[in-house]
This record gives sequence, structure tokens and C-alpha cells, in this order.
Amino acid sequence: MEANVKLLAGKMGIVFGVANQRSIAWAIAQAWYEAGARLAFTYQGERLKENVAELVEGFGADTPMYPCDVSRDDDIARVFEQVRKDFGKLHILLHSVAFAPKEALEGEFINTTREAFRVAHDVSAYSLVALARGAAPLMTEGGSVIAMTYHGSVKVVPHYNVMGVAKASLEASVRYLAYDLGPKKIRVNAISAGPVNTLAARGISGFTQMLKHYEERSPLKRNLEPKELGSTGLFLASDMSTATTGQVVYVDCGYEIMGW
Repeated sequence: MEANVKLLAGKMGIVFGVANQRSIAWAIAQAWYEAGARLAFTYQGERLKENVAELVEGFGADTPMYPCDVSRDDDIARVFEQVRKDFGKLHILLHSVAFAPKEALEGEFINTTREAFRVAHDVSAYSLVALARGAAPLMTEGGSVIAMTYHGSVKVVPHYNVMGVAKASLEASVRYLAYDLGPKKIRVNAISAGPVNTLAARGISGFTQMLKHYEERSPLKRNLEPKELGSTGLFLASDMSTATTGQVVYVDCGYEIMGW
């Protein structure tokens, strides 16, 4: 860990998407903190505020927490104004935010309503564009924006439905943002994680069977550990990845390479 402490020393970061200790965002935030970064966190609504506050207690009493609904431009603007006041600059941002109405994650994709389609894309994909736009002026020394995605963006995963389509949009947004922000030395990448037992994942019908399937089919014959996502998040946030942008990095025990 002594070597890792230097990787993000002096770096300022913000994390969107922590819900509880099982969140992928929390695994990555821990890796960033242990590597020396100073972090701020957002939360949506009072229901999650207490969870986030309890988790970040160990990061120091001065760890900022900001309310933010990523579907509201005013909220996003307020968050980055507070980051400017609290940190003065920003180096790393984690987007680990996704949502679709529960009924859209059941049954057939063809029955997705117009409103469910809109909400899924607004919260899960457009929010990355909005957050990157807000963060870019603060990344005066360059930076790294990291989004979370899933294999359902490129292959059909029953019941993932509109979320898979929204994740495809997210991954395309990563590439276009990488192109726009590259001249400012801001990298934009995505981590495609295998199934992790998070609050969001448990809303997907058949998730338990999905975990078993991955364990049986992946080359490593197991499911991933959250700390492995933390390690990849650390790599993409650090200067070890300064030539990596616009990419989707799979962390799924090799499942993505399998054809049968």
C-alpha cells in the first residue's frame, strides 16, 4: 500500500453513486482514498444521506457531501460550484449512476414505455455528459472521468432490457467525450463490471441466476470481488493510464471473451 499512497497524492476527486457499502462506487472510492486522494461525495435524497455519511466518516470530518439529483441541471451546477469552493480544482470523477423504472426491467424489452426509455437514458447516460461538462472547467491540470457500464450494452441479457440500451448510449458518450476533452488532457473511460451484488443489481429479475452463470462460464470460474473494481478504478484515475481514453475496460473474470 505504501507504493499506492503516492498514486493519487494531491488529487481531488468526486464520487457520484454511493448508496451503501456494497456499491461499486464505494469500492472505487476506498481505493482512491487509500491511494492519497481527497474526495467529495454526492447523495440523492435524505434516505441515502445517512448511509453515505456513515461510510465517509473514516475519510475525515472535512469530507464534503453534496445533495445531487443528476436529472436536474441546477443540482449539478450547485455541486460543481461547491467543489470549486471546497477544492479549487478537480482531477478525478466517478459516474456510477443508473436507473430505470422497475417495470422496465421485467418482461420484454418491446414493451418499454416512452417514459421509461426517457428516464433510463436521462439518468444513466445523459448524466455523464452533464457531469463531464460541469467538471471539465475544474480539471485545469488534466483529469480522469470514469463511468460504470455492463456487458448488457453489447449483448442481450434477459430482463436488463432498456438499461442495456442506456448503457450502450453511455459507452458511446464515453467515446465522444474522450474526443472532446482530450485536448484538455482529460481522459474518459468506462469500466464494464461483471455482476456484483449491489442494491441496483438486486432490482434485476434473475440476478441470482446471473451470478451462478458467470461463475460457471467465465475463464476464471468465479465472480469478481469489489476490490478488483477498486484496483481498475485506481489505474484509470492515476498517471499509469495517461494514454488510455475512450475505452471500455472489462473487469468480469473474462466472461466477455466467451462465445459459448
